[in-house]
Amino acid sequence: MWETTIDGHTLHLHLAGINNQNFIMRDEETGSWWQQITGEAIQGPLKGRKLIHVPQDEIGFALWKREHAAGRVLRPDPKIAAAGLYAGADWEAHIAKMQVATNTLDARLQPRELVVGITVDGRSKAYRMSDIKQQNPIIDTIGTVPIVIAVAEDGRSVRAFRRVVDGRAIELFARPSSTPITFVDSASGSEWDFSGRAIAGPLAGRQLEKIDVLSDYWFDWRTYHPDTAIFRVGLR
Repeated sequence: MWETTIDGHTLHLHLAGINNQNFIMRDEETGSWWQQITGEAIQGPLKGRKLIHVPQDEIGFALWKREHAAGRVLRPDPKIAAAGLYAGADWEAHIAKMQVATNTLDARLQPRELVVGITVDGRSKAYRMSDIKQQNPIIDTIGTVPIVIAVAEDGRSVRAFRRVVDGRAIELFARPSSTPITFVDSASGSEWDFSGRAIAGPLAGRQLEKIDVLSDYWFDWRTYHPDTAIFRVGLR
């Protein structure tokens, strides 16, 4: 997700094409082409410029509504709906059958393996969604940064945090059979919710620093993060 303002001017972006099966957007103001995943202009008068990143949260609606009871939902455009231009419920299954067209295939994972990609302090790492579900939460370190990755009770909403409190790395474990899901840190016994906030125990009220995550196909993440590492279950 990106801001659409450059040098105080708002850009109006539209889908212009596909590059490595990743959207290319064209702005009306300058005709520059922008890469979806990087927010960078790759052609036109603004080539080389980057849009400002906006932190995003890819979570299920039920979880979002629980955390934002007064939140508003964007209504579908009736003209687009009438024209049948919104993706159907079988869109993912349909896309999965398409051949991957990219010059950067990496055999370490299947091209359409669903991964959660994280970049911290310039270092990138991919986590298979299947591994996150199997080992929830995942306790890891990227570079020198201790992190934790967790999936909510819906099995698809993923968040990541720097697992550091007062300069000390903490270890978190899922509380068995808790709904909504909660986590306990082994040192203080404090209980943490899926928002990264301690809700009980000595650290109650403390908040872990959130890290952006990107749910993506492996081939797409690898294309735009060529130096990415891959998390392996049982190894850090």
